[in-house]
Amino acid sequence: MLGSAEVIAFVPTRDPAVARAFYENTLGLEFVSEDPFALVFNAHGVTLRIATVSTVSEFKPAHYTILGWRVASAEKAVRGLTEKGVKFERFPGMPQDRLGIWNSPSGARVAWFKDPDGNILSVTEG
Repeated sequence: MLGSAEVIAFVPTRDPAVARAFYENTLGLEFVSEDPFALVFNAHGVTLRIATVSTVSEFKPAHYTILGWRVASAEKAVRGLTEKGVKFERFPGMPQDRLGIWNSPSGARVAWFKDPDGNILSVTEG
């Protein structure tokens, strides 16, 4: 039923102004609009709503990846984002290279980083 419908992705934020700067300027997503409930971006044809959760007193970011991008080169993406001030996460027990890239058993190369709200995002090659 939904196989042919467009996907809309959601990410929470406590501070829309800081989130907008990060997603627009640091990650390079196209800003579309803003209303009292969310920032809207075009993420390569996918609608990304950065939903305002400033009134949710118990909000805590998830401890797992909530949004990721497939990239042609994990190394190039990590280097480019690092130049923009993004810090990549390291996880105990996961062998990651000097850039923070993990080689998964499937052959995919993955690196993780956080947005200003602490949401875990990723880039994946392969």
